[in-house]
Amino acid sequence: MLTFFLYFKLYKFQLVFSNGQCYSYLQFIFELFVVIILISNLKKMIKAILVFNNHGKPRLTKFYQHFNEEMQQQIIKETFQLVSKRDDNVCNFLEGGTLIGGSDYKLIYRHYATLYFVFCVDSSESELGILDLIQVFVETLDKCFENVCELDLIFHVDKVHYILNELVMGGMVLETNMNEILIRIEDQNKLEKQESGIIAAPARAVSAVKNMNIPQQIKEMKLPDLPQAIKDLKF
Repeated sequence: MLTFFLYFKLYKFQLVFSNGQCYSYLQFIFELFVVIILISNLKKMIKAILVFNNHGKPRLTKFYQHFNEEMQQQIIKETFQLVSKRDDNVCNFLEGGTLIGGSDYKLIYRHYATLYFVFCVDSSESELGILDLIQVFVETLDKCFENVCELDLIFHVDKVHYILNELVMGGMVLETNMNEILIRIEDQNKLEKQESGIIAAPARAVSAVKNMNIPQQIKEMKLPDLPQAIKDLKF
């Protein structure tokens, strides 16, 4: 709704500016300022995304609210303690820890083999919706890495963060359709291959020049006798 309102105001600004209506122009600036304030005050749906193994070792951490390094480590430790002690038969969400926001936030998680995927979200968010989002994230990882495991998150951390950024950006959900996400990832992979080919081209050219025995080839070249060649020319 805010996006539509902003586009409408931009369109109105274009009309107003072209007609030279100074008062309406100032009114537009004021309304645009109000929209910016509203957007800045929007509450982030997701506060943090944490992935750690059964021993509490973090494999992926993404905080959408500023915490210093020490506080982040404490939050990870507290979250692991809250989640790991829960039985597999109980529900997959609980009240957030004291460090992450207490009753104002919820911890929603899924446990896959050796990894816990934990989303810390606003208390008003749908638990089932976030559980589905976690499932989309894991299935996307599984498609990209072909049966994803803990080692993939360790050795391909950049790619994992890129996949996560396709789902969530700035604490807000961007995309929940796995097929759309896979298409974007494939486009990114094609672009990286093209860039790597462009970067590698000069190196291949230098290598080819080095492998050429230029002086020897010049010696072996047979040049025609210049006067005879001139005689053979037909004008």
